[in-house]
Order: sequence, then structure tokens, then C-alpha cells
Amino acid sequence: MLSDQVREKVNKYGQQQIMRFYDELSDNEKAVFEEELENLDFSLLDVLDQRNGAGQEDDNASVYEPLEALKTDEIMERYAEFESEGIDAIKKCKVGAVLLAGGQGTRLGFDKPKGMFNIGETKELYIFECLINNLMDVVNRSGAYIPLFIMTSDKNDKDTREFFAEHDYFGYDRDFVYFFIQDMAPSVDYNGKLLLEEKYKLSLSPNGNGGWFSSMVRAGLLDKITSMGVEWLNVFAVDNVLQKMADPVFVGATIRSGKPSGSKVVRKAFPEERVGVMCRENGKPSIVEYYELTEEMKNRKDDCGEPAYNYGVILNYLLKVESLVDILNEQLPVHIVEKKIPYLDENGNKIAPAEPNGYKFEELILDMIHLLDDCLVFEVFRNREFAPVKNKEGVDSIETARTLLKENGVEL
Repeated sequence: MLSDQVREKVNKYGQQQIMRFYDELSDNEKAVFEEELENLDFSLLDVLDQRNGAGQEDDNASVYEPLEALKTDEIMERYAEFESEGIDAIKKCKVGAVLLAGGQGTRLGFDKPKGMFNIGETKELYIFECLINNLMDVVNRSGAYIPLFIMTSDKNDKDTREFFAEHDYFGYDRDFVYFFIQDMAPSVDYNGKLLLEEKYKLSLSPNGNGGWFSSMVRAGLLDKITSMGVEWLNVFAVDNVLQKMADPVFVGATIRSGKPSGSKVVRKAFPEERVGVMCRENGKPSIVEYYELTEEMKNRKDDCGEPAYNYGVILNYLLKVESLVDILNEQLPVHIVEKKIPYLDENGNKIAPAEPNGYKFEELILDMIHLLDDCLVFEVFRNREFAPVKNKEGVDSIETARTLLKENGVEL
């Protein structure tokens, strides 16, 4: 039975529409629905009322400055020094890897977890397999396994776990692999009304890539990290098949820098490329989105005559665990994202909209970076470490990723 506290919140936020099918539900369905409502963060709905208020003023007050990168030629000069430092940290189990794999392969025309997509041509080669192969390169270089934490979602957790088990973890030691489920956030229509996915289930979606650490903590993994002696977590996205994680050179350079975080970046392919760019915002490390770059920022040059805002992030970050714990209770900004959201109409019919029909709430990792004092901007060679698989065709597609994999000697 719904608690009085939940009923009060439903009424306070004007969300009575979610109860329209309640009397039709079985006891089991009521239990599922009641648990969801008990766990629902209703305060997210307040963000809709604030979206044109203080947040916008804060953005206008921001002062952006370039953030100098450690460039590839400088890295190559100190390669052996950085690599030695990184391998030493890996051997002492000071480095863990976090794979963000909560999404589906919808944009690829694939209705399973994106990591299960077969990118091979003459043989099976899955995205998950590519990433494990890349991580195994580090295992072979260092002689030590890296604890791997894989973030799934409610929708793909079972498929992901079964897929790894079915393929014997692609040769990785399963004792070093830990799965956890990302926290979920509700979806609303344009009027701020919560949507239903089923008569007894809210329409929920993963709460953005900024929710990974809090999700790990809620899954009980902070104690595991601490007991293992892990001091750094390398967070990376599932959709870059050339992604190099727990890279000893990157690890070593970040440790040597004395900074609490590091970010791998690539030089922008062209000025208008749709990638977020590393910078400083009000003195703190930050990422400015491509559409937020002013003309002055676009035209500004550094001391070498190169574009000052020239280093695009590839979602490969190294963060100090101690610093993550320090900011754990900080409230990250909640981003409101317009989406196409399947839902139940007032008659209980399932609707799959062809156009955006509402909002989802997301926290972003770029806001975590901004809460830290500094960040090492670490340039990597674009054609060796950046092959995103975001689209079925065209830019950052299956075919462009295949081409880059072949260039790097991967047999497809």
C-alpha cells in the first residue's frame, strides 16, 4: 500500500495522473509500482520550474579561458617516465576502470546493449570484445589485471551479464569484473507530468553519464574499491572501439602532474566539429560545448598560433577516488533533455512518438570535472584512439569505425 508520504508528494507535485490505473493492478504489480514511487526523487520536477531562472544567470556570469594541453610531442619525450609511473600504479592495484555501458544500440538499428553489437565483417567482433582486447593490452604490458567496473541499466543489465558469461568474459579474469546498475530518473511530458511505461511502471531512463560514481556507491562498491587499494578510476564510454583505458602513460602523466583528474583529448578535426572542448570556467576545469563557443573563443590563438580552444574530449577521464568522495554530496546540475519517449496514453494504449514529446533528466560527467580543482589535458593521436560508433551511417558510424580499426591492425 502506498505510504502517506508518497501520496502527499504525488498530490503536492500534481501528479495524480500516474494513479489512474492503480485500482486495476494485481498485488504484485502494485508492489512494483509502490517501490518505484518510494524511490522516486520528486525534487527533480522542481528543476523544470528553475530552468529559465538562476541557472541561466550563472551561465552568463561564466568567464572562460583556454586550458593548456600536454601535447603529443611533449608526451613522447617523457613517454618512458610516464609509462613506468603508470605501470607501477597498475601493479599495485591503484587503478580501476569504469565502463559506461548503460545504453542500447537503437541508433545502430540494434535493440540490444550497444556493446553487444558485432562490428566484424568476416568474423564476429563485438564492441565489448574490442574494449576488453584494448584493456588486455595493458594487462599484458603490466602483468596485472585492472579491476573493471561495468555500469549497466535496468533495461540491459541481464543481457550484458549473460553476454559476458556466454563469451567467457572475452578472456578477461572474471574475478576482476564487477557489474552495477545505473540509477534511473523519470521522464515527463512538456507539461511536467510524469509518464508511464506500463500501468504499474513509470517511464524511467538512466540518469546520465554524471551519475556513475553515485551509482557505484549505492551499489556498495566504494568499500570494494577502498579495500582493493584503488586510488584512481578511469571512466570511459562504450561506443569508442579504439578507446585505450588504464593507459599506463596517461595514468603516469596524471599522477606526475599532481592534479586530481585527467582527460584524454584529440585535436578538433575542423573548427565546427560537434565535440565539447576543454577549458577553464571561472578558474575551474570545464568543458564548453561546441554550440556554446563564442566568435572570440573560435578565433582565439595560443602562443604557437594554433586555436586556443582546440582539444575535444572523448569521454576518457582519470579521476582520483579521494576527490570523488569529497564531491559525492555535491549537487550536480540536472540537465533537461528533449527526447522521444514511449508512453501509455490515458486509455492505457502504448504510444511510440515519431517526434520529441517530453523531457528526461540527466547529470553529466563534465559537471563532475568542473567540481575538481584542476585537470590534466592529455592529447592523444586521433586516428589511434578515437573511433566512435554513434550512427548507423555517415559521421562517427559503423563504417568509419571499421576503417579506423583496420588502420590500427585489427582484423575484422
